[in-house]
Amino acid sequence: MSLDHSKTLIAGATLPDGTRTDLLLADGAILETGSLDGRHEGVERVDADGLIALPGLVDLHTHLREPGREDAETVLTGSRAAAAGGFTAILAMANTNPVTDTAEAAERILDLGRTAGLVDVQPVGAVTKQLAGEELAELGLMARSRAQVKVFSDDGKCVHDARVMRRALEYVKAFGGVVSQHAQDPHLAPYTSCCHEGEISGRLGLPGWPGVAEEVIVARDVMLARHTGSRVHVAHVSTAGSVEVIRWAKAQGIAVTAEVTPHHLLLTTDLLAGYDPTYKVNPPLRPAEDVEALRVALSDGTIDAVATDHAPHARHDKEHAFVDAAFGMLGLETSLQVVATVMVENGLLDWSGVARVMSQAPARIAGLDGHGGSLRAGEPANLTLVDPSVQVVVDRDASASLSRNNPWHERKLTGRVVASFLRGARTYGS
Repeated sequence: MSLDHSKTLIAGATLPDGTRTDLLLADGAILETGSLDGRHEGVERVDADGLIALPGLVDLHTHLREPGREDAETVLTGSRAAAAGGFTAILAMANTNPVTDTAEAAERILDLGRTAGLVDVQPVGAVTKQLAGEELAELGLMARSRAQVKVFSDDGKCVHDARVMRRALEYVKAFGGVVSQHAQDPHLAPYTSCCHEGEISGRLGLPGWPGVAEEVIVARDVMLARHTGSRVHVAHVSTAGSVEVIRWAKAQGIAVTAEVTPHHLLLTTDLLAGYDPTYKVNPPLRPAEDVEALRVALSDGTIDAVATDHAPHARHDKEHAFVDAAFGMLGLETSLQVVATVMVENGLLDWSGVARVMSQAPARIAGLDGHGGSLRAGEPANLTLVDPSVQVVVDRDASASLSRNNPWHERKLTGRVVASFLRGARTYGS
């Protein structure tokens, strides 16, 4: 009997709530669920016994480097890494060369993602022209373009002028957009700052990046969001103080959401003692007490989502003295494993919680139709299968990314993505 490759039967998967079921995928959607094995002959069959089926992961914060730095990453290689990490949609940040600050630039990213065809690549538009923080970019034109941009960010730079930030929030409110803020007051933490300000930065002689430089911007922006009635999203939250502000703002009914990176959930500033530029990231790694606050905030919903801040760099940009090296770490292929290791194994999240913070909440924040749904009949067949029982030793040289600035190299993490499906088509796994 010849196989019908237009249909896939996932047999014996465990849903995030613990229910065991079969899933029949056809025509880009989940056609049926329940006890289906044996009822559909000749379809491609995937044995999912012992595997967890999650809605396809969504990353709010990915750097794909194309156009401008295709030696570090391209939309295609970044899409491969994303699919290998269980993602079905990623948001491509605007700090490319040229910057994604026009409708044409946004549509180019959209088209590159569609050509790659492995994940939905949704461009993030710049808030200001050339990320200069002075004049608003083409926010409305990007929103009305084929790319339908809804998230705007100058990530890597803070929209530090309160007047400009207010205008941006007022502008995006008209079409339901959101401003994702890189919270860093450049007067308190100049962009050369590279180590959490404290005993370690003093001992190592590294420029300090105090937590308050993040917290004052978060505090200002939630008040601007309240004033304008618009939405603000806090990128890569890294301090306990920021968590306190966000928790207060949510209690007031202010429209604020927030994300945390996998590396801020596990790694601490102590790793900088060896001056290894792999661990240079912005915002910097923080002390253990901040890490603990971030974990609790993700668990209780104060922080809405996990976002990778996948930041690939060519070796000649990373292999410098610490102060001169580029900021950033890889994250797409390991983020689910870090969350499983830190949050699930420690009882802070169950798998339904993982689905919430890595799929449902990010899709809702980004306004992505077809992602972040439940795995029910009629829903788009965007999902990933995960083996939660295995432990994997990370090998940076096995990465689908073009870059190797992987902070998890030779670390043992829990879980492995077995297969990913975008509208029913397998994008990862054999």
